[in-house]
Amino acid sequence: MPPPPGVGERMVNGRILKLVRSAPERRALDSGEIDAVLDPATRTAHLLPEAQRALMLGGAQPANSLLAALPRQDYERMRAELEPVNLVYGEVLYESGERVRHVYFPGDAHVSLLVVMDRSNALEVGLVGREGMIGVELALGVEDSLVRALVQGSGTALRMKAAAFREELVRCAPLQREVHRFAYAKLAQARQTAACNRFHQVEARLARWLMMTRDRARSDHFHLTHEFLADMLGVRRAGVTKAATSLQRKKLISYRRGNISVLDRSGLAAAACACYAIVSKLTR
Repeated sequence: MPPPPGVGERMVNGRILKLVRSAPERRALDSGEIDAVLDPATRTAHLLPEAQRALMLGGAQPANSLLAALPRQDYERMRAELEPVNLVYGEVLYESGERVRHVYFPGDAHVSLLVVMDRSNALEVGLVGREGMIGVELALGVEDSLVRALVQGSGTALRMKAAAFREELVRCAPLQREVHRFAYAKLAQARQTAACNRFHQVEARLARWLMMTRDRARSDHFHLTHEFLADMLGVRRAGVTKAATSLQRKKLISYRRGNISVLDRSGLAAAACACYAIVSKLTR
């Protein structure tokens, strides 16, 4: 059993990470002189809460594009209600039918919106990154979610309580405008996805989905399993394997044990169906 946090260790995001051994380093941690810790298992740096808040809220412009589009005075007023959080791959923010208690404005995280048919079947109808928000139902007067919100890419986000968001939406016309614009974009994306799933080949759909993920992650490298991709595209795992193998053979991607690298961005975009360009224009 590991020793309790504080004896050379520290709890970060539900995990106990070994940090320091010497008393001076522990004193530095307790006094707030240390801003981040390194998880040796994943080689990931975790910002401690105060440093994370300063980074996400203290900059000249928020990482989330919807918030960044607001007049500065409106964003400054909202800052007191915005809480920095880390979203973890596979985390469910809320299930279909659950009350939306918080809205999320992703920074470098991205979240899939899934229509759940039964316990084992779900289909992605939307993908949200820094261009928008999770919980847009509240802006339309609906308190319960119609989708499962599943974190697809780990990263940071700003979280706001539902009540505070509704109050801000009433007083801030620019926020209303940006949220309604985003709601329209999500509706259009869901319609386009439905048509895409019916008429386009799996390989073109996979290329579209990888490009959409790449745009939101702002990285050519990310982790996605065959099972996860099959759920997102509504196809069997064998169909994903065949499509991914074809894209890899064309040297557009590299795919090994769930680790995907986009090798040729323009080539992958060309291999995607026309839905990629249509949806991308809506979220710029």
